[in-house]
Amino acid sequence: MFVRPNPGRPRLVDRRTVLRGSALVAGGALLGGTAGVSVVDTALAAVKPKIYERSDWGARRPRTLVDVLPKPPTHIVVHHTATANTSDISTSHAAALSRAIQRHHMDTNGWNDTGQQLTISRGGHIMEGRDKSLPAIWDGRHVVGAHTANHNSHTIGIENEGLYSSVTPPDELMEALVETCTWLCLVYRLNPSEAIVGHRDYNATACPGDRLYALLPKLRGNVESSLREKLRHLSRVAGTQLTLEQLPTYPPTPHGERTMPFYHGPAVGEFDVVA
Repeated sequence: MFVRPNPGRPRLVDRRTVLRGSALVAGGALLGGTAGVSVVDTALAAVKPKIYERSDWGARRPRTLVDVLPKPPTHIVVHHTATANTSDISTSHAAALSRAIQRHHMDTNGWNDTGQQLTISRGGHIMEGRDKSLPAIWDGRHVVGAHTANHNSHTIGIENEGLYSSVTPPDELMEALVETCTWLCLVYRLNPSEAIVGHRDYNATACPGDRLYALLPKLRGNVESSLREKLRHLSRVAGTQLTLEQLPTYPPTPHGERTMPFYHGPAVGEFDVVA
């Protein structure tokens, strides 16, 4: 029996709050006017992976303004695009992929814009998806997407180019996925051991494919190791110890194996307000 993950989360300290003196709130894009905060912002910017903005790949405007919630998501959902496992690893191909996804989502599905917030090509190029996603992430807010039915209000979606039901994702893609998830966990103060899930953990689907889904435990471990390294760096900058244990934990999601006929899976459900 499929068990729906609990989207609830504990109350967090306001991510704009800076404790005066030597103490500093861990994680998040710490915003404000003090010199210490600007140093941490600079450090966070330094660990952000290269992400191509919508203007870089020639995105169309959304039909209407996207819905931006004043709170962070609780989970990062890993998807695959279920498209060909191309050997073209160029940035121009990654841009073309983003345009093709947007055309399909807007013209075929009738959605407002690209469904997911981020897309990673097989060459490891990271692209902004839905409009306003990057500014919202940096500000600790959440652009509501259309990628995981009935859970779009609290999940951020990463589409990974390819079909991974029987093929393993390339190293370049997985390295970029680790970088992306590490940055999201830092900015949103998420614990990777529980925050990183697959599409099939929420909906009845084979997405993100058996091979990629089987790599999620390793992904969580790699993100945790990367996150500890980044926190050590931020600790040196902030002048106080920041640890992974300071990040909140969330209700677990089922990570058991499921065998289902392949299809990408539901992206919008009856409880989703907009697409």
